[in-house]
Amino acid sequence: MLARHHRVTSGADYRRISRRGRRVGAPGFIVLAECSRDAASPTRFGFIITKRVGVAVVRNRMRRRLKAICFEALPLLPTGLSIVIRVFPESASIPYAQLRAEVRAALVKAAEQAGLLAIPEECSCSDVVD
Repeated sequence: MLARHHRVTSGADYRRISRRGRRVGAPGFIVLAECSRDAASPTRFGFIITKRVGVAVVRNRMRRRLKAICFEALPLLPTGLSIVIRVFPESASIPYAQLRAEVRAALVKAAEQAGLLAIPEECSCSDVVD
């Protein structure tokens, strides 16, 4: 679960990130990322899940899934990044494994577009032992 300091909580922050953030599209959602002025501030996540996605049970399940995926992705992302994930209705039918892979790839790509280097999902080192 994401701690409070890892969440976007104010409406003003949501609006700022949505307007100024770098966009990365994926099937079922958009990731918006903005670099903070303070590089030491923690990476923060926010979620926009409208009623078009489904009833409350579906929206809450989607929010819990995204929180878990973002918690796992925290070590990959640099500090000082604010991220908002806007969910579309078709994402409710995506299996968890596929959603996890797409969100993690979009997060890394969004961090790089925002100007911060993220740790890639797969290592390209030649000394990896199979």
